[in-house]
Amino acid sequence: MPPRKDPAQTKADYSSLVPAVEQASRILLALAEGQPSKTTLTDICNSVGIHKSKGYAILNTLQHFAFVQRSPDSKTYSLGPGLLFLASKVLDNLDVREVAAPLLRELSRETNSTAFLGLISENHVFVVAKDEGSRDIGVTIRLGHRFPLTWGAHGKAIVAFLPEAERKHLLGSAKLYFHGSSSKFDRHRLDREIAECRRSGFAVDLGDMQIGIHGVASAVKGPSGKVIGALAVIGTFPQDLAPRYGAKVTKAAQGFSQMVGGTHVASKP
Repeated sequence: MPPRKDPAQTKADYSSLVPAVEQASRILLALAEGQPSKTTLTDICNSVGIHKSKGYAILNTLQHFAFVQRSPDSKTYSLGPGLLFLASKVLDNLDVREVAAPLLRELSRETNSTAFLGLISENHVFVVAKDEGSRDIGVTIRLGHRFPLTWGAHGKAIVAFLPEAERKHLLGSAKLYFHGSSSKFDRHRLDREIAECRRSGFAVDLGDMQIGIHGVASAVKGPSGKVIGALAVIGTFPQDLAPRYGAKVTKAAQGFSQMVGGTHVASKP
């Protein structure tokens, strides 16, 4: 017979965090977000804010289940292959279109624009889900449409939160489309836009890709902790609404990232 609930227990008792589990979770996130990918015990504990003895015990436990692996040579830690099994199970039972659908529906109605989710595949972003709302006139986009990875608002949002090495490699490409045709690319302008995106959480495109069409986008992460794509809104809305819509897209991207097991790419103060 299951134990009876203690009437003295409050709702807060059930919603409180278990310290050891919370610390283990933060260690995994620190390893996922850290640069370089292999991290020392001291750096991990400093990042999480726990004593080295506690961190060592948690890491040993995670290592037992292959969620973490330790290099015998460098004495550093990295994420382990055991996470691949968990991630594969998440993906097996996850339809990102179903997850994104209510978020996109709300965005399209609140902005009177087209909202879409684009996922990265090599050097492109593919539209995998969309909501065009109920407007008679607006921007139409087809499922499966392929954008260059460095295209407009979503390209800026994605590149802003890539690991530094990946960002440098991408920006070394011969043709970049952040500002329309590659001939219009302005590196100094992009640097300013990336800095602003990292501060606010979203990037904007105000008519660069097509005159009169504006866009805002925010990057999203997947179960592996990597940037996997972006949520975006595109339409004919006035330019002065871009910051307000950008905040809405950022909030939706945060919700999507959490639902698929990722951690949203937080803006920097």
